[in-house]
Amino acid sequence: QVQLVESGGGLVQAGGSLRLSCTASGRTFRTYAMGWFRQAPGKEREFVAAISWSGGTTGYADSVKGRFTISRDNAKITVYLQMNSLKPEDTAVYYCAAVRRIATMISGEYEYWGQGTQVTVSS
Repeated sequence: QVQLVESGGGLVQAGGSLRLSCTASGRTFRTYAMGWFRQAPGKEREFVAAISWSGGTTGYADSVKGRFTISRDNAKITVYLQMNSLKPEDTAVYYCAAVRRIATMISGEYEYWGQGTQVTVSS
């Protein structure tokens, strides 16, 4: 059992930055790959970024590559999503997810999900 709690969402202006955090419970966090997904009104949940359990491998959606950075601090059992150069189209509820396998961009393959945190980017 892994419990995930996201934080750090909020309202920012276009071009601004925001860092999301996802804190995991349990002592098996280090064995899980982690991902960030987002869901905007009227859209399906969309892959944003993923990171392997070791932190050595990362992947990003084309829409955020070069602007967002995923990282993890296993000592703090936390995964981060640093979001820079934010755009209005980044507005969504952002979800943290965990899977005991190689990081994947497919939401259905993740086993555990956080409650989500709202990110709103104004123009």
